[in-house]
Amino acid sequence: MGKFGLMAGTAAIAIFAASGANAAVQGGTAVTTIDTTVASQPTNQIQLAQADVPPSNAELEARLSALEAEVQDSQMRAAQAASAPPAAPSGWWSNTSISGRMYFDVTNISNKVNGARSTAATNAVNGVTNGNGTNFDIKRFYIGIDHTFNDTYSANVTTDTTYDGTTGAGQLFLKKAYLQAKYDPAFIIRLGATDMPWIPYAESIYGMRYFEQTLIDRTKYGTSSDWGVHLLGSVFDGILNYQFSAVNGGGYKKIPVGSDANRFSTMDFEGRINATYEGFSLAVGGYTGKLGTPSGTVTLKTAQRFNVLGAYVANGLRVGVEYFSANNISNGDALVNTVLGEGANGVSAFASYYFLPEWAVFGRFDNVNPKTKTSPATNENFYTFGFTYSPVKTVDFSLAYKHDGVGHGTISTANGTIGGAVNGTYNEIGLWGDFQW
Repeated sequence: MGKFGLMAGTAAIAIFAASGANAAVQGGTAVTTIDTTVASQPTNQIQLAQADVPPSNAELEARLSALEAEVQDSQMRAAQAASAPPAAPSGWWSNTSISGRMYFDVTNISNKVNGARSTAATNAVNGVTNGNGTNFDIKRFYIGIDHTFNDTYSANVTTDTTYDGTTGAGQLFLKKAYLQAKYDPAFIIRLGATDMPWIPYAESIYGMRYFEQTLIDRTKYGTSSDWGVHLLGSVFDGILNYQFSAVNGGGYKKIPVGSDANRFSTMDFEGRINATYEGFSLAVGGYTGKLGTPSGTVTLKTAQRFNVLGAYVANGLRVGVEYFSANNISNGDALVNTVLGEGANGVSAFASYYFLPEWAVFGRFDNVNPKTKTSPATNENFYTFGFTYSPVKTVDFSLAYKHDGVGHGTISTANGTIGGAVNGTYNEIGLWGDFQW
């Protein structure tokens, strides 16, 4: 009835209007005979009659369909507006993100001194025996908070968790805490604790920090973060990059809190310049300073370190070589404040290859001479190899073996103190992994 009735009513109105118009034309003409030929009718009457011809059923059908479509579209828009969720409230959290990352392993360690298993406790409180035995370890757990104020200013706070052998408990501390001003990709300033120029860059090339630290970090001839002023940037579409930092020299764990806390004699300086093109990278860097020597302490030497790294990273392949030489830096990242001083040098060669999208093989060899002035015979050889499985981009598992051998002395490493009067060996086998979000 609805659609049919509307059509009928419209047709009736059109017919009535046409009849009325025809009667009006005849009523205004004094004739007694109606001429039915078109030629006998005035031109204006013909046009009026044509204009008043009622629309056909097809035209009425088209008009009704268009009207119904418009009504349905209006009703749909109204329903969508009613069901749409209210706009989310905005605030500081809208420009804030939280990230996390954990390094872990399940391994067995055998640490020997002069051919015998080491049983000497390194800490009388918790009875640590140089890491011997089997364990599930959380090597690192980072929580990062990034906030963007606008296109120029942003901030980052990153916490870290590690085991403290002295207290026998886990410790939480700040790894990074800085304000950043990015005036241009070539000119970025960071104030606070953030990545130092060398170690984090070497880690980005190596690509397996969760499994093992890079050469400088593993043998403790540098730190990955420190408090100070950091200038960095890139030019030529990222081909040339640089970073220069003026820092306290004591490392990120020595938080500069309080009027006289951790005051040092001078600021230290570290820098790096690197170029990357079509997978090839070349970097040089260096460090100079007093390594956080307390203010007022008489210093006989200045710590110095030189670094160079060359690598190729592309198409699932990573291969590179890193070299360093150092003066007056102890194997523990402290100033050697003696008349003779100290020297050290080392080299690390590494490679990994994803032969399938989720599977890779890797290997590495380090050689370090930690005491070239006071004990030239002391030498370390470290090597490792294994397989990596990466089921998703942010999850890695590595089944691997590590060996570290030190002759004619000892060396402090990320895996503990290794060596002895004659020699010492460190062997570790198991599963390493990391995940991040």
